[in-house]
Amino acid sequence: MGNDFVKKERYSIEDLTKIMSLLRSENGCPWDKEQTHESIRKNFIEETYEAVEAIDCNDPEMLREELGDVLLQVVFHTQMEKEKGNFDFDDVCDGICKKLIVRHPHIFGDEKIGEAREVANRWDEIKKETKGQKTGSETLRAVPKQLPALMRCAKLQQRAEKSGGYRFDTAWSLRKLEEEISELREAIVSNNALRCGEEVGDILFSAVYLARTLDLEPEECLTASSEKFIRRFAAAEEIAAEREKEISDIRGEELSALWQEAKEKTVKKRG
Repeated sequence: MGNDFVKKERYSIEDLTKIMSLLRSENGCPWDKEQTHESIRKNFIEETYEAVEAIDCNDPEMLREELGDVLLQVVFHTQMEKEKGNFDFDDVCDGICKKLIVRHPHIFGDEKIGEAREVANRWDEIKKETKGQKTGSETLRAVPKQLPALMRCAKLQQRAEKSGGYRFDTAWSLRKLEEEISELREAIVSNNALRCGEEVGDILFSAVYLARTLDLEPEECLTASSEKFIRRFAAAEEIAAEREKEISDIRGEELSALWQEAKEKTVKKRG
């Protein structure tokens, strides 16, 4: 690899940071040298989701590899800041270690906390204190806009609940969802595109809250429904092909009937 790098049978985090430094050096890799935080931002997101996929697949070997890819992104971004003289990997490690120590006073201090829920609540209290957040709205504004919309929505609602200003039961949530659907119907009748968009957003927001009152994770619910949609679409295509038809040519009641058949077919397969 050039310079004084020595190949080994097994490498450590120190080797990884050194490799990245070499790749970004004057005689390093042309591609790596020209990257910026912005240019590889999407890579960070993709690698994180691939690690999540490995978790969902319960595949340890895949997870090991994908966590390595996530770690590479951390080292890559850190090296860029090291070159600017802002911080290095040790500073990153130092920061997270100090955060963990401060937010676990029952382990590294004298506080007594028994249950996991108490730990989570204390974590949030300390986080709010260390970030100088004095109001509930400040905690809401701190939720990154870059999060997936459903995930961000659920996090906003959760923080609002912890601040005491937004806590309702399932019955209320279901009524609220029905109200929003009724308001969308009115917006559609009025042919108001802007209002339709607002009402659809309100429906999604209310659906997320309803899911949470049922102790369901909205992101996981939608993922499951999306997978269900793929199965049913595939089944509908198969049924149409058996009848020597293209699904794209089927319309109206025939299409509705086809989807019902596909639904019944996939339910039988899973049952």
